[in-house]
Formats: sequence, C-alpha cells, structure tokens
Amino acid sequence: MTFDELLNQFDPRLAAAFREAIESIKSGIVLARVVERLERGDVNGALEALQIDREAFSALELAIGDAFNAGGINLTQNLPSLMDPQGMRVIWRFGVRDLESERLLREISSTAVTRITEDQREGLRYAFEQGLARGQNPTRTALDVAGRVNRVTGRREGGLIGLTKPQIEFIYGENGARVKLLSGDPALMRDYLKLKTRDKRFDRAVTKAIREGKPVPVEMVDKIIRRLADKNLLYRSEVIALEETRTALMTSRSEAMRQQIASGKIAAQDVTKKWKHSGSEHPRLQHIIMSGQTVAFDQPFVAPDGTLIMYPHAPGVSARHKIGCKCRVEYDVDYIAAGLRKYRARIGA
Repeated sequence: MTFDELLNQFDPRLAAAFREAIESIKSGIVLARVVERLERGDVNGALEALQIDREAFSALELAIGDAFNAGGINLTQNLPSLMDPQGMRVIWRFGVRDLESERLLREISSTAVTRITEDQREGLRYAFEQGLARGQNPTRTALDVAGRVNRVTGRREGGLIGLTKPQIEFIYGENGARVKLLSGDPALMRDYLKLKTRDKRFDRAVTKAIREGKPVPVEMVDKIIRRLADKNLLYRSEVIALEETRTALMTSRSEAMRQQIASGKIAAQDVTKKWKHSGSEHPRLQHIIMSGQTVAFDQPFVAPDGTLIMYPHAPGVSARHKIGCKCRVEYDVDYIAAGLRKYRARIGA
C-alpha cells in the first residue's frame, strides 16, 4: 500500500469519527437543562450541561491509533531486503508496543482531543454570551447552539457544536452571516453570497431580498444558517482529519525507522530524509523553498524562518507550519554502505 493509499483510507475515517463524536454530543443534550441555566445567566453551567468531554471522542482516538500503527507497519513493509553479518535476511518490523512509540501515540491523541474540546468550549461560551447580550430568549439561544431536531430523522441539525470560535463568529457573531441576512442592507446581504460554504439553493431567496431592499425572512434565515453551520462542520472535520492523519502517519513512519536503527538492523549514518512539498490550494512559500532539503535521520529540517522541524506534522511544531500542510518526508537508506559494513563485520575486516 502506498502512502497516498493510506491517506485515502484514514482521512475519511478520521473525519467521520469526528462527526460521530459531535453527533453523540448533540443527541445527548437535555435542552431544558441548558435553557434553565441560561435563564439564570449561568454560562458555565450551560456549557457543562452540553457534556463536551474527552470520552465523546473515543472513536477519533481509536482511529488515530489505527492510522499510527498502519503508518509504521507500512514503512517497514516497503524496506528492501538486507542481509545480516551471518548471511541471514534482515526482518523489518514495527513494534506497536514499543514504549517510545506508545508514548508518542498517547501524546498525539491526547493533544488532538484536548485541543478540540478546548476549542469547543471557547466557541460555545462566545455563542452563549452573544445570545444573552442580545437579550435573546434563552430557549432560542440554546437551540442556536444545540441545533434543532428534525422531526423526520429525530436528529439535531445545524447548531454550533463542533465549530471553532472563528467559525462561530463568522456565522453567529456581531458581523456574522446571520446578522447580515437580517440587516436588510443589500451590501451586507451580498457578502453572504460570497461564502464558499453556503448552500446555493437559498441564493434565490437572498437575491430577492437584496432586490427588494428587505431583510431575509427570519424563518428562511434559520434554514440558511442551519445549512451553513452543517457545511462548516463538514469542513472542520476535513481539516481535523488532514492534520491528525498526517501527524499519526508521519510520526509512526519516523518511529518505525528509529526502531530499525535502535535494534541494530541499520545504522543512523546510513539513513537520510528528504522534505517533499506536495501541492495544496494555498501552498506555503517556506515549504516550497524547503522541497528537496535533505538531512541526516536524527537532524531537523530548517525552515527559512529558522523553525526546526523533524518531519512534516511533527508533534510540537507550530500551527503556521502544520495547518493544511500536505508535505511529506522520504527516507533513503544507503543499503550498499550498510551491507558492506555488515559484510566487513562478518569477516572481521
């Protein structure tokens, strides 16, 4: 299996696991509890009533673990044959129970879920506070956040759970899409028609309001915003999948190579790695410049801004070098030098 095939396998799986977690949170909401706390002005209590906790994202953590293991195994399966000093073929294996690899996997999954839950709480706190500041009915504010139940499917649709604070501001904030559609200002309503994540089926209703110089009717705005929120949630799941799939795969591939070196099957001096820039919609100039940069296995790549990066999506690397990045690393083993060294060791030369 190629690296691209691994991405094609795990990208959609992680995106689906994230959406599954959000659906689980939504389905568990007791709206009356959220409303009751908002009526008291208790934003913290309303947040707690949503029950956004780590356990809700267990399927995502499992998917990250499976991607991690698959990446390490895949790298070892694609290493060429090599003979040891006794003339036996070297068996390349990735130890999924290796202590350092297990530590890194725990760090990756924990960091991902912690970041997601913190983003959630920050964004939803903002949404609750916005609703209260507008003097909006607590029930309406709770529904705006939790989504409304579709009587046919029994599932909540729309809502702001799963979105980041910038996404929530973009939809629900003081200058967000909802406010613009209700403004009656043709210029502001036209801004909505520029959104890539809008549902174009509603364009006719918005265009009609612009032509008449009137606000889009409230019921129509509610439908538009529900679809806008759903499409932004889909986008959010794809961004998370891109980041976490690549972090898991890149880290486990590096770990797989480290394990071969630690076991004495190859020497670190025989391994180099090369940065490969992969095309993206908005490529980073720094990463284009780095393409082709080759360093020793245990040395970092150096970005033009001085950032040291062991490999693309390495844990701890700043977001400016990670979010949306599709770069990868290629490992090259000097098998001739490794084989010659083993041969000399065998004959005592």
